[in-house]
Amino acid sequence: MSKNDRINNKLMSGYLDRIGAGKILVNKEPISFDWTPNNLVGRDKELSELASMFSHIENHNSSCRAVITGPVGSGKTVLSKRFGHDLLKHLEGQRKISYSHVNCRTNPSTSQVLQQIAKSLDSGHPERGLSSGEIIQSIRRNLMTHNNHLLLVLDEVDVLVRRDNFDLIYKLLRIDESQEGQGSLSLILVSQDSMLLKLFEPAIISRLGASNILQLKPYNKKGLIEIARQRADIACRSGSISEEILEKIGTIASDSGDARLAIELLDSSIRKAESAGRGEVLISDIEQSAARTASIEPSQVDRLSKDQKLIMLGLCRRLKKESEINTGDAEKLYHLVCEEYELKPKSHTTFWKHLKLLENEGLIETRNDKSNVGRGRTQYITMNNVAPANLATRIEIDLQR
Repeated sequence: MSKNDRINNKLMSGYLDRIGAGKILVNKEPISFDWTPNNLVGRDKELSELASMFSHIENHNSSCRAVITGPVGSGKTVLSKRFGHDLLKHLEGQRKISYSHVNCRTNPSTSQVLQQIAKSLDSGHPERGLSSGEIIQSIRRNLMTHNNHLLLVLDEVDVLVRRDNFDLIYKLLRIDESQEGQGSLSLILVSQDSMLLKLFEPAIISRLGASNILQLKPYNKKGLIEIARQRADIACRSGSISEEILEKIGTIASDSGDARLAIELLDSSIRKAESAGRGEVLISDIEQSAARTASIEPSQVDRLSKDQKLIMLGLCRRLKKESEINTGDAEKLYHLVCEEYELKPKSHTTFWKHLKLLENEGLIETRNDKSNVGRGRTQYITMNNVAPANLATRIEIDLQR
């Protein structure tokens, strides 16, 4: 090994020791939006209401329905997941139940939703070659053959309904009609749209049950502090997150009541502290992270073209989890988002022009680095002035209008 190689290895080793060294974070899972805690903060009443709606689920010929609505960050997804897992455990030995949670934003078409359901029941289910009607029949046969009941959660279901109408909801609610067996599927619909039922025909509302609606309110400051504490206690080293830090997170997030913001503030401040080589989070880390949430005016988003919003949406979804993304991957994500919204992506040249405009607006920052492949340079995109999760939500709402 040459002298230069040894120096480079030493530098890289020091870099890795400094960033993500675990000086604070010991378990990343609890600061992910996808993590489901064993106990939900401030949602005991709502879990009890769901249990009441499913009070007959232990009867083998019964199916239950519920609709959960609430603003962004009110805990709709984690509530439905916690309830689903708890229900399966509670009914173990009494009724055979499978649980399937499908996000309709990432699976926005009828065929995609049905494929996800079928694969949750049978990992070997063919991905192509079957019509929607044939997949529904396959799901029904699987449930009847195995004497199984399916608890299905359709998350962000308004995306599916606005794209493909309510036909699939109606078919799922009628899955047992003209069959020997009954009670093969229970359904929970989740949406941030409080007017969701107005998208449906009276026949669907009747089958769902107009009284089976659970509306979640935003979290208050106390709840947001407890959410941050619950996750920090499991994710971080003892003593690295002070009560003052938790109070600050709760205060900032309480303006919107958004638990996702509280979690993102916790995550971002931990990364800032570890990047600085510290073993504790400081108030300045929180303030810098909070500045990202306040630096974007709604008018800046309103001024963007549809394609610019689509590009930003793809970036936000990735940068919620990673600190930066290269432009090649950014363009691939733009194409995926266009597919989701059934729009044709613009050319490579136009994509680059949009990136430059977004940088000029202060929404993204770019840096050039020598590529590991070939002789060119790789350009990376970051969002140091924006909270990706918040901006993604704002853009998604805007694109639905």
